[in-house]
Amino acid sequence: MSERVIVVGGVAAGMSAASKARRMNSELELVVYERSGYVSYGACGFPYAIKGEIPQVRDVVVRTPEQFAKQGIKVHVGHEVLAVDPATKSVLVRRPDGSEFRDQWDHLVMTTGGASIRPPLPGLDLPGVFTLRTVEDALAIREWIETKKPQRGVIVGGGYIGLEMAEALAAYGIGLALIERLPQVLPNLDHEIAAHVQAELERQHVSVWLEHAVEGFAGDVNGVREVIAGGQHIPADIVILSVGIRPGVALAREAGIALGPTGAIAVDAHQRTNVPGIWAAGDVAEALHRVTGRPAWIPLGTTANKQGRVAGENVGGGNATFKGIVGTAVVKAFDYEAASSGLSEARARAEGYIVEAVSATASSRAHYMPGHQPIHVKLVYEAETRRLLGGQMVGSEGVAKRIDVIAAALHGGWTVDELGELDLSYAPPFAPVWDPVLVAANLARR
Repeated sequence: MSERVIVVGGVAAGMSAASKARRMNSELELVVYERSGYVSYGACGFPYAIKGEIPQVRDVVVRTPEQFAKQGIKVHVGHEVLAVDPATKSVLVRRPDGSEFRDQWDHLVMTTGGASIRPPLPGLDLPGVFTLRTVEDALAIREWIETKKPQRGVIVGGGYIGLEMAEALAAYGIGLALIERLPQVLPNLDHEIAAHVQAELERQHVSVWLEHAVEGFAGDVNGVREVIAGGQHIPADIVILSVGIRPGVALAREAGIALGPTGAIAVDAHQRTNVPGIWAAGDVAEALHRVTGRPAWIPLGTTANKQGRVAGENVGGGNATFKGIVGTAVVKAFDYEAASSGLSEARARAEGYIVEAVSATASSRAHYMPGHQPIHVKLVYEAETRRLLGGQMVGSEGVAKRIDVIAAALHGGWTVDELGELDLSYAPPFAPVWDPVLVAANLARR
């Protein structure tokens, strides 16, 4: 008899796992349960769909359940897995009509992702207060904008989603305030790099409120009217709550699946959990950080797709491994790009490294080319060994792909000196003869 594989969760990791398992083994019975109404979508595109840069929110959906069915993958949307029982190798599932049933598995892949943090604040459930995690969330935000035509908006949280949604709301002429409880936006960056992003927000007429903790929301049945933060009352007709996510580990914890030090599911290099026959991938699972050599939880779509592919290959009879991450990420904030890979200086010191750091500003193109812009680069490296630990950069062009040079160097375990020896491309419209990455690396060599 063919083996039955159940995948819990149908977004990046889940559908990557199911698709790879099918390519590996045509005899598997593959079933996916997804509690929302959509699978296989690019959540990172939501802010641009809300903005209207992508015409429709549903355009971010890559494939439908009907398309997966042609591959022999049965996808059930609106079906929530309520419990996992390793002893009987079964799951308890609730249908859209509220009825429940049990299903059996030979292999189970947990890809339950992450959940938006919703702190227990007064007024959190008022109409017009949104988190952004699913297609349904994005549709609701765009509908609110189009029907209610808000004039004042508040973004709570200065991370990636907060910055991207500030740009999206600003496209509708909405006056904006961004509230962050920490002393800077983009807390994963060092302060001096994040300061450039804050300046860009303010240049775009976003009022930035740092070191203000949100205390609640006020309004009525018609919608939110203000956000209370640090004793201040900030008017708002729409609120985007983007204070982070947590790994969705409730099912795993109740099933006795071990969690790691980060609070996400602990997995080995094959994406196996401690329970035989159960695998985990994506935002619900840890990954090995190649710089520190320790487990990390950095929820990104790139990692989710790769881990899902590894889990699917192994479920299908292969022997794939996922060798880890360096946490490379980039965000667009209006006309600026900010990116990082590896450890920031603050994070490296917190991890116990004795570090040095250099910062440099260099041109994105040859200085005589029209349109050249400054790129600010920071490199962090171990003082004694000179091993590169991380890099950050910000500017209005040329940042997004340059950070990949840093990522490659981190994967290779290079020193900052080796980074400075790279033979990078040069042509006046694209880069100066001394690329900003090389300028920073050579500064460290002095």
